[in-house]
Amino acid sequence: MTTPLHLASQLAVNVLDARSLLAAFGVLGVGVVLFAETGLLIGFFLPGDSLLFTAGLLCTGTADRAVKLSLAPLLVVAAVGALAGAHCGYLIGRKAGGALMARSRSPRLHEGMKRAEELLERYGYAKAVVLARFIPVVRTVLNPVAGALEVPVRTFTLWQALGGLLWTVGLVLAGYALGSSVPNVDRYLLPLVALIVVVSLIPLVLEALRSRRAARPNGGHQ
Repeated sequence: MTTPLHLASQLAVNVLDARSLLAAFGVLGVGVVLFAETGLLIGFFLPGDSLLFTAGLLCTGTADRAVKLSLAPLLVVAAVGALAGAHCGYLIGRKAGGALMARSRSPRLHEGMKRAEELLERYGYAKAVVLARFIPVVRTVLNPVAGALEVPVRTFTLWQALGGLLWTVGLVLAGYALGSSVPNVDRYLLPLVALIVVVSLIPLVLEALRSRRAARPNGGHQ
């Protein structure tokens, strides 16, 4: 029977903290969070990268005895959530166009939209859809942007599936491999999660630097 105290602890989960989400909702929570982050514009703030890595770590049972996840179900649920979410976002963009995103007042979301459009223009549909998976916020908005720009369904579906599998499986297995090989890895969990977040921001920083150089007259030369 669910006690009021247990129910309160469930409702008090910190959605910005991967460990808190996993302790409250387990593997199912991973799928729901990834669906929301990649399919719904309101989910742009969710911690997809750190959630996948931490979930993989907890599959080893060495990082936190209170939370033990199973690797195979985790891989399946993560992939389904990420792939279904991306396609949902694409369909929203296809039907609503840019009107839905234009109504948002979030500066981060608008910056992500700008980056998503730049990625599609600079790299083409295939490469942009794959790269977007590894860039926070951009992976949320690129899907509806692709729908609004009428990227062919077959092209989007193929490359979002490839990118989604690389992202989910790669980060989960990275966490699992580290948890299996490093004793007492839970001592380093917070620094590792911080490192994952920093690394995930590198493509966005590099793209900003490229855009700045490209905006200079004659590429910065006289």
